[in-house]
Amino acid sequence: MSSILDSRDQRLLALLSENARASTAELARILKLSRSTVQDRINRLENRGVIAGYTVRLDHGHAVRQVWAQVMIKAEQRSQDQVISSIRKIESVRALHTTTGEFDLIARVTAATTEVLDGVLDAIGRLPGIERTKTSILLSKKFER
Repeated sequence: MSSILDSRDQRLLALLSENARASTAELARILKLSRSTVQDRINRLENRGVIAGYTVRLDHGHAVRQVWAQVMIKAEQRSQDQVISSIRKIESVRALHTTTGEFDLIARVTAATTEVLDGVLDAIGRLPGIERTKTSILLSKKFER
């Protein structure tokens, strides 16, 4: 099956990204499709792996009580798989991406306080295969999709 999404699938994904709890009937009304067509499209997108899961977005009031940081990581090339495996075990790391340029990986980290964040950063820095890190604390979110 083609991996190209048509405009209705793209719009459906955008709506689900805004509110994954929207009812099939509500989505159908917005998309001007039948409820069964929308459900079939959702099932197809899930089966193809386009929709990998659903999540919860926290209220801004709760989110501001968290400290978020972006950690740029330079890893020894031969150790990168082990570094990724080790970082995956650190619960405060919410996402890990490979990247181009001076650093190899970017981790998005959250902690309850700066003291906790400091401990997480120390733990990452001590992992075997980590050459160096560079951290930026995220101050305010302007928007998220």
